[in-house]
Parts: sequence; structure tokens; C-alpha cells
Amino acid sequence: MATTTEAPASSTAEGPTTHTQNQAAKTGGALAIRPDQTAWTPEQGAVLRQSGIKDQVTPAELSGFLHLCQRTGLDPFSRQIYLIGRFSKKDGREVYTPQTGIDGYRVIAQRVTAQTGGTYGYEDTVWCDPSGRWHDVWLAVEPPAAAKVTVIRNGQRFSAVATFREYVQTFPDGNPKGLWAKMPAGQIAKCAEALALRKAFPHDLAGVYTAEEMDQADNAAPMAPSQDFIAKAENAETAAIARGVWTNAKHAGATVDVLDQIAAIGQEKAAAEQQPTPDSDAGDDEVVDVEVVSEDVPGQDPPKDTGAAKDAQKVVLDTLYAQAIEHRHNRDVLTQVRGAADEEGVIDWEVPGPPPERQPMSFRDLLEMLESAHAQRSAA
Repeated sequence: MATTTEAPASSTAEGPTTHTQNQAAKTGGALAIRPDQTAWTPEQGAVLRQSGIKDQVTPAELSGFLHLCQRTGLDPFSRQIYLIGRFSKKDGREVYTPQTGIDGYRVIAQRVTAQTGGTYGYEDTVWCDPSGRWHDVWLAVEPPAAAKVTVIRNGQRFSAVATFREYVQTFPDGNPKGLWAKMPAGQIAKCAEALALRKAFPHDLAGVYTAEEMDQADNAAPMAPSQDFIAKAENAETAAIARGVWTNAKHAGATVDVLDQIAAIGQEKAAAEQQPTPDSDAGDDEVVDVEVVSEDVPGQDPPKDTGAAKDAQKVVLDTLYAQAIEHRHNRDVLTQVRGAADEEGVIDWEVPGPPPERQPMSFRDLLEMLESAHAQRSAA
């Protein structure tokens, strides 16, 4: 179902009229942007710096931003449009890109329609599931695979499809974050709407992108295929080979969860390589000593000490951490782990907490969290 709005015809060119900008300059005070302005005034520059623009911004970026504000009629001092800096390895500095919200796009579309005449509206937004079926409302818990928005301007349809995987903002482990985790259908619909509006109003929206479209620019670099590393670890003939797989995966930027899986595989291989004795048959309630796969202590590095004692403590902490996470269902194991950590002096070292948040915490706090979770499960 399409919805459109009509505006009175006008001979005005696309973009804010000179009369409109002059009126804004008269009523907006010292921060108002004049149509004949060629550089930011000292007052405007001071406010822009307070909004987060650093000294690394180039004169060309500032001049382009001023021209864009004049062309779109969006006010940077009302946060309708803003410059966002993102570090570029290529340039060796933060590169600034103009951004607005989807509301800014809608303001421009309505303003241009009012000034140039004609109509502007939308068809109903639809979402696509992973199988390729389209829905006019998204009710599933998991995010949609894509969204489609169609803008109608002067009777002409401008459709755009945005896929979730291309725009979703993620944590380093690949999980969606922020509004992409809370309202994924709405976020991807905004991206599709921005694409469609840019097709319908190419002159007015060129050079400025919505915040929703640019969220993915903050994502970590693509990770190497996780399953390849896990498969290599599973196929490793010895624990030493599995240790090498763990190191390669870490250097390739694998997630913590993947590294933990590889470490667990290596520990299983190391345990299988040990020669059992009649008196060393460990039950489920005992702490099992195993060879540690990882070469680094999880979390922050401990105080520097190249001695053999510190190296041994690293091994102990790696082993105890793996056992604490693996046996969090067993309170007796956690008690023994705590005692061993106290004896080795690693109880207060910082480690990543349990998945999925993995917030940094001391090893002592981690054990207390796991014991509390065990107590709650037992009470239930």
C-alpha cells in the first residue's frame, strides 16, 4: 500500500532556497549558516570542536562539510548532521565523514518536495527471511536477512534492498551490538530506506550517509574462517600440533570463543597422551592436570617476570581457567580450583569472564560468579 504527500508546484531548484537560508541566518544568531558563507566562523568552529571534531580534521573536510550543510539545509548545531571521525590505516589518521540520521534524510526529502512540487511517499516496508520469503511484518526473534523499502516520487518507484549481514554492527566475536541486537528489523529497514531515498533524491542526498548505514564501519576486521582452525585442531595428531593451530588462529584474529574451543581440543589430546596410573583415575569431582594449549594468559598480561616461576604460573592460570569454565556445574571442582589458585598466587589475576559478555574480571570474581550461578541452579 503506497502513501504519498503532495506539495504545491514551484519553480525553485532542488535544495533550500536562498530566501529560506537568509531567513534562517537572520533568526539563527551567530551559529546560523549563511548561503554566501565560504568558511566556518570562529564561533561555529568552536562549537564544532566541542561536538567531537578533532584538530586532525583537514580544511578540505571542513569546507566540504560546510558546502553539504548549505546544500542540504541540515543544521550541524542542532545535530541534524555531523562529522564522524574513523581511523584510517591508509591515511594514518582519523578521516571525517558527514553523517545524518534517517530523520535527516526524511527532512531533506520533504523539504525538496515542498520546494519543487510533485509527490513523495512510500510503499509498505517488507522483510526477507533466510529462505527468501518476504513478510510485511517481522515477528521472529532472530534478525531478518534483508529489508526492502520503495520510495515513490512523482509516480516513479525507487526500490532498494539492504541485507542484514552487510550493515549489522558487531562485537569482535561477531554478535550484533547496540540497536542491531535490540531492534534488528528496524535498523535494517532504516538502511533500506536510506538507499531508496538516495535513489529518489540523488542530488540532495549525495555525499551524506545515515548513521545506520555507517555502523558497520566500526566493525573489527573480518576474521579468518573459524571452522578451518577448529577442524585443523581436531585433526591434529598431537597436542603440540594443536598448540600451533591455536597460535595461528590467534594471529589471524580468531574470536575468543574459537580460541577456547581449540584450547579445549588441545587439552583433550594432551590428556589422552598422558600415561594413566591405577591411582590417577580422576572422577568427575576432581581437578585434572592437563597440558595447556595456549601460550598466553587469558585477559591482561600479568606483571612482567621472565623467571621460570612466572612461566609456571601462566600455565597454572590457563589450566585453572579452562577447568573453572568447563566444570562450572560442579561446586566441588570450583572449590578445588580456588584452592589451587590461592596456592599459586594467581587468584587475583585478571581474566575474561564467561561467554558471551566476557567482561574482564579477576579470577577470584570469576569463581564467585560461577559458584553463585551453581547455587541458583541448585535452588531452582
